[in-house]
Amino acid sequence: MAYTIMVVDDSETIRAVVERTLGMTGLPIEEVIHAENGRDALEKLRGKWVDIVFTDINMPEVDGVRLVDSMNADAEMSEIPVVIVSTEGSTTRIEELRKKGIKGYLHKPFTPEAIRDVILENLGGWDE
Repeated sequence: MAYTIMVVDDSETIRAVVERTLGMTGLPIEEVIHAENGRDALEKLRGKWVDIVFTDINMPEVDGVRLVDSMNADAEMSEIPVVIVSTEGSTTRIEELRKKGIKGYLHKPFTPEAIRDVILENLGGWDE
């Protein structure tokens, strides 16, 4: 099984770094879908299933918190694991997001191993 992953960040550079890092995990990744903010992500999620979403918190238009809220309100999207990838250090904010059901938090900068581990924790094992 190969994974389809969405990366949501308003920085094209960060999206590229996350995609490159995903490539270093050794996991079978079929496709990486980029979204520049939560609104863009929601539009793309309505037309395509993804296995997991990696999103920043602070973005224009629709931020990561509103993205999580909107996904939770949608029967199909609510099943998709969401992992926050951010420089946000506020434990209050992170705890608020955990209560909303996020499945992981990666602090920038992150390692390929950290991304691999959070994917495997949320999507089950993978046989090499």
